[in-house]
Amino acid sequence: MASQKWGWLKPAVPKFVLFLISGLMWFGVGIFLNSYAVKWINSDIEVNRILIIGVGILLALIIHRLGFSKIVLKNNNRISQMNEFPCIFSFMTWKSYLLVLVMISLGITLRLSSIPLSYLAVIYIAIGCALIISSIKYYILMVQNISIKKNGN
Repeated sequence: MASQKWGWLKPAVPKFVLFLISGLMWFGVGIFLNSYAVKWINSDIEVNRILIIGVGILLALIIHRLGFSKIVLKNNNRISQMNEFPCIFSFMTWKSYLLVLVMISLGITLRLSSIPLSYLAVIYIAIGCALIISSIKYYILMVQNISIKKNGN
């Protein structure tokens, strides 16, 4: 009876929704970080802008390959092992929710620091673009999950 009373706190959704939410979250945060970087580098001279963007994108590819793609794979394995209709909030682990709070705090601290904005722009482009690239994997996993469900495999 108690589980029925509090059941609304755990709304169930099909698994593909967890991949969609994850992809949208990573993409949205990536756009958010890049929007800050764009504002910061618009005041620089063109040569600096090209260098900042180039280094940021190069780092993004490395971050995606060595870090974020492994996180996506780990999340895929975790979500794939869930029952057919998991809780909507399980698109991330509880540990990840705490990590997000730490990352938000770190981002605010960096923006308020005395680090030159052009240096921060490189970091924000690197992480933002890596998140955007990695979000594509979530969309692919979502489509695969729908296809598996549709074909009954």
